[in-house]
Amino acid sequence: MAKKIWLLAISLLLSFVVTTNWHRIPSTASSYSGQNREHTIVIGYSNWAGWWPWAIAESEGLFARHNIKVELKWYDDYSKSMEDLAAGYIDGNCQTLNDTISFAVDAVKGEVVVLVNDNSAGNDKIIAASGINWIRDLKNKQVAIEAGVVDDFLLTLALEKAGMSRDDVKILDVETGAAVEAFAAGQADAVGAFPPFWLRALDREGAQEIASSADFPGAIPDLLVVTQELVQKQPEQVQALTDTWFDIIDFMSNNPARADEIMANRAGVSYEQMQLFKAGTKIFSLEENLEAFSQGNNMKHMSYAAQVITDFLQNKLKVIDKQPNLAKIFNQSFVKAHATK
Repeated sequence: MAKKIWLLAISLLLSFVVTTNWHRIPSTASSYSGQNREHTIVIGYSNWAGWWPWAIAESEGLFARHNIKVELKWYDDYSKSMEDLAAGYIDGNCQTLNDTISFAVDAVKGEVVVLVNDNSAGNDKIIAASGINWIRDLKNKQVAIEAGVVDDFLLTLALEKAGMSRDDVKILDVETGAAVEAFAAGQADAVGAFPPFWLRALDREGAQEIASSADFPGAIPDLLVVTQELVQKQPEQVQALTDTWFDIIDFMSNNPARADEIMANRAGVSYEQMQLFKAGTKIFSLEENLEAFSQGNNMKHMSYAAQVITDFLQNKLKVIDKQPNLAKIFNQSFVKAHATK
């Protein structure tokens, strides 16, 4: 679900060169003006089942109920959405906790988690070739995976649960799409992937799922992340975004057929595929949001999950040089304020 951390450095460098020499300002760039409620908030989202519901707010006019102007910017390239948020070109983005931690240190306007959209509950998978029935069967086998992204984290969790580590397998580090193609061609014994890529992986004869995010509740939360600048300068807009999300959930409950139609059109998937991907995605209620933001000692609590993910990125993979200030990454005030209404 993400690209490697070095993409951020490239993005920031390119954005500096371009704006310095040609004064290029991306169409999604934002300029704040105090508490001006006419400011259009630009939120990025991409093709993940837990983020499709935002299209409902746009289609059904739910943002207007909260007196907020929102431009939803669809990204075919999820990595680009993270780069744009980190560079300050958009006001918020839908991204995983893993990726938020990866980009947080260098984000020019800061990154703050204000809402949990969903948890991956089976949509991230480790798929293996015929004859490999358990994670422990991966010992000395080649696993195609995009190093540092959420399915690498899932692989690490699964290996550790089986009493193993990443050192016990041979990592073929390639982009997720390429990883799946390598597996499908028989060039790897297993692959880690998210939808729709794992559909292709399962096309290989005898291929089977041996682990998924359903085995690790809370390990892969999918989030609404906004800039610290937006939180500081326009908190009422952030509150409106949060309130809109829970209106979306209500709409999905009360109008399931219409909601499915909107989401399938936005995602460009068939009704059958949408139901399959929805089954592996747990949309979070208000109560589950409150639990996720609370302190705890398991992966259902984001503060705990963030520590585990940071250790994975910093010490196991060494893809980040220093730990971000995790206390500043989470802001539960908007979810709590919604709960009091």
